Amino acid sequence: EEAVFLRKKITLLRAFSLLIGSMVGSGIFISPKGVLKNSGTVGFSLVVWFACGLLSMFGALCYAELGTRITKSGGHYIYILETLGPLPSFLFLWAEFFAIRPANSAVVSLAFGRYLLEPFFAPCAAPVPAVKLVSLLGYYAVLTLNSWSVSWSARLQTALSIVKLLALALIIVPGMMLLAQGHTENFQDAFDKQSLVPDKLPLAFYAGMFAYSGWFQTSFVREELVRPERNIPLAVIVSVITVIVGYMLTNVSYYTVLGTQDVLASPAVAVSFVQRACRSLISVVPVLVALSCFGTMNGGILTFSRTLFVASREGQWPPLFSMIHIRRHTPLPAVMLMFPLVTTMVCIGDIYHLMNFFSFSRWLFIGLATLGLIVHRCRHPELQSPFKVPLFIPVSFTIICLFTVAMSFYSDPVNISIGCTMVLSGFPVYYLVIHRQMSNRCHILQIKLSLFFFPSDYVTQKLQLLLEVVQQEIKTY
Repeated sequence: EEAVFLRKKITLLRAFSLLIGSMVGSGIFISPKGVLKNSGTVGFSLVVWFACGLLSMFGALCYAELGTRITKSGGHYIYILETLGPLPSFLFLWAEFFAIRPANSAVVSLAFGRYLLEPFFAPCAAPVPAVKLVSLLGYYAVLTLNSWSVSWSARLQTALSIVKLLALALIIVPGMMLLAQGHTENFQDAFDKQSLVPDKLPLAFYAGMFAYSGWFQTSFVREELVRPERNIPLAVIVSVITVIVGYMLTNVSYYTVLGTQDVLASPAVAVSFVQRACRSLISVVPVLVALSCFGTMNGGILTFSRTLFVASREGQWPPLFSMIHIRRHTPLPAVMLMFPLVTTMVCIGDIYHLMNFFSFSRWLFIGLATLGLIVHRCRHPELQSPFKVPLFIPVSFTIICLFTVAMSFYSDPVNISIGCTMVLSGFPVYYLVIHRQMSNRCHILQIKLSLFFFPSDYVTQKLQLLLEVVQQEIKTY
């Protein structure tokens, strides 16, 4: 009885909560170990954390301008498609679906399971099978919620954002109190150059940027934002500054209480911190951290489903995934599609290997998206954007991203090569299925692959009936 389309339900407060809820997740509670391990010393690790925050602000400002120039949802995908063309956008989509997003979701869900079970098994480590089982249950709960209601997933995100800030406060306050009392012994020789290994710095940046990742989330739901021209820049600037300050204070608190070896030996840094600094919170903080990870999973599903939705609408993904549930007004097929891959990666993966595996592809395409902003400015000088950043910001951000990606081949050649292979494997699929201009020799293979990616109308209609979904009836961009 009413038009079926994605409603504008994300207000400024919900946009702010989406960004805070996506950035403050598992990263600040597991990444300190990765940053310290690859930077060498406490001092250099704090420099990396601040540099990652500054770099995130640069990227967030670039995406805020892209969000005011390009009015479609879809984040990295739509920005690359509109500025650099269909081939790089499909390669991003290919890598995002098969590598970046499932690996990222697996990392966050594994952190959720580990922290949730930690109080029950302390002082021993939680059994790996139990961690993976709880991780999957948490992921499935978020998946169900996002299939059910956009409003409820947005409300959950707002509530969990408050929980995340409370979790950071419970770490920051005891640490600052101890620092004020003169506990500075762990900061001695903080910048010992002998411990610095320059070729490992890209991996330190990957771990730090993983903790900040989420500053681009509003670009995925652009069509569902209320007053996006105003709310995107405002939400981005306030949330990133808040997270930078919170992360720096949290890391100083960690190092006030824990020595270098303590951080490197800890499977869950926040839990080790609480065990040393304030044992009265030993059962509270891990649960708060687990809820933080839960919020990050929720934000990730909410946003990535929109990428698949937009890619399907643009003709680069099967048409079923651009359909919306007739009553729930959620992109149900796009939400459910990640179920099998995330399940597989949680069952077989390890947090730090997964982090390096997907970081290469993610930062390659984020660098290409900001390169696209420079290209878009040159192609459309007449376009008056309501929000515009100085040119040196997208230029410097793009250079740093691409340089870090190149350097990472020396730091972790195995995982990075796997990620690179995953991206390159999208080339033949694009030319056989999407480009559709092949020689006669490839015609049969092209038909078979096309039927796999774009099933017949009969199959699509049966799936529509099963899932109760239809095409969007009103353009929201």
